[in-house]
Amino acid sequence: MANHKSSKKRILVTEKKNSVNNSRRSAVKTATKKALVAIESGDRATATTAVRNAESKIMKAVGKILPKKRAARKVSRLTKRMAKMA
Repeated sequence: MANHKSSKKRILVTEKKNSVNNSRRSAVKTATKKALVAIESGDRATATTAVRNAESKIMKAVGKILPKKRAARKVSRLTKRMAKMA
């Protein structure tokens, strides 16, 4: 257990950051899954909005929970699937 005041504060700050990062990570995963389901359904209008929403969530996560290149790869793969949609 922490004894110093600064150590106790760091524990509190870390807990807050962890909860924020977990919610961001969850939002990215949820948006990505919704986009994939929309693409699989075949409805272009809902797929377009879902992919756009997922792209927004992914790019907002850059620098916080996702590296830039990984985010670009995720967006690229989503848009590629969107383009292949019949």
